[in-house]
Amino acid sequence: MGFADMEKNEVEIPPELAEEYAELVRGIEEVIPETEFKEKIISSHKNGKPLKIKAGFDPTAPDLHLGHTVLIQKLRQFQKYGHEIYFLIGDYTAMIGDPTGKSETRKALSSDEVLENAKTYQIQVFKILDPEKTKIVFNSEWLKNLSLKNIIELTAKTTVARLLERDDFSKRYSSGVPISLVEFMYPLLQGYDSVALDADVELGGTDQKFNLLMGRNLQAAYGKKTQAIMTLPLLVGLDGEKKMSKSLGNYIGIQEDPMEVYGKLMSISDETMWTYMRLLSDKTIGEIKTLEENTKVAGLHPMEVKKEFALEITKRFSSPEKADSAKMEWEKIHNPQKRGLPEDIPLFIKNLTDEKETGLLSVLSEAKAVATNSEARRMVESGGVYLVDASGEKEERVGDPRIRLSAGEYIFRLGKRKFIRIKVV
Repeated sequence: MGFADMEKNEVEIPPELAEEYAELVRGIEEVIPETEFKEKIISSHKNGKPLKIKAGFDPTAPDLHLGHTVLIQKLRQFQKYGHEIYFLIGDYTAMIGDPTGKSETRKALSSDEVLENAKTYQIQVFKILDPEKTKIVFNSEWLKNLSLKNIIELTAKTTVARLLERDDFSKRYSSGVPISLVEFMYPLLQGYDSVALDADVELGGTDQKFNLLMGRNLQAAYGKKTQAIMTLPLLVGLDGEKKMSKSLGNYIGIQEDPMEVYGKLMSISDETMWTYMRLLSDKTIGEIKTLEENTKVAGLHPMEVKKEFALEITKRFSSPEKADSAKMEWEKIHNPQKRGLPEDIPLFIKNLTDEKETGLLSVLSEAKAVATNSEARRMVESGGVYLVDASGEKEERVGDPRIRLSAGEYIFRLGKRKFIRIKVV
């Protein structure tokens, strides 16, 4: 490393920008290159010109979960400090399908599917971002106008060898799994978005690093200033281990019922809670550190911190009133001193025909409280089903999956949050 390089790497953030810089890099996995990002922040304030911050989302599904909001929350932080936010909806690239992490060619979406999903995205993101300070852009605005000549010029900016450096492409190629040419186009087109927008900074998950770097490389190839990139960790799901995903069932949907959002957040481990807070809370990193220290030395119980955090996130995606109501319901169910029943327990009526009794497992399945009899059996055998009295103050664990119900009315609790009232007639 030469002297000039050493000097460049020693760029320091001035004291007046220290808090902003700390907040912007909070929870970030990697900043590339960090020196360049620091210079952009300093230059922005010196010249009074906000940075253009870009994050792209392909509308491949109609609903967002908390994992998606990690990026949006980071955009909110940039927005707080006066930078320009470009929420890019990849309506054009969604029709190709992002091959990231895929072991086979991804099914392309129709334009109608993409547009319908894009509408819901716009509604959901403004639960976090300020609509007055957010620019929603669609990459079809420039990609659909590229001529064949433009496309050929774009493909000349990189090589097949470079594209095969992507981990998923490399694995598929060495395993003999087909890779279509259109999949090779995906990182090029996503990278071209940064060229079209003249982005200063692009955000993405750690799994998007190759695509983000492609944007930076293409900007240089087109003779433009290059963007810094920031990768964020993939939020773990409720299991505390795997990436949050609808397919794995370990997700918290931002449009779910407030009681579900609050209850699911209360179910995460204490260790996972701190990760969630650093990535999703509006509290400053200093405030979070203080809370964490107080749980270790000042007697603050992590449960109290979790309740406050769960309330904050539930409010963000519903309303203060609904969030407060969800907290009260949760307290009634989980606090032994406030034990009670939810207000609206679904009722299922089971009609006996010639029989005098009916099996519990089949009734739970018929009532859609569980998907199948087998799932009901597993829940009973694992100790997750309780018979609750009418007051909600007492309950008894159901230990025998062979139990049968005669005529009468019953209330069952399944797991931590689900109740069902069964009337056998």
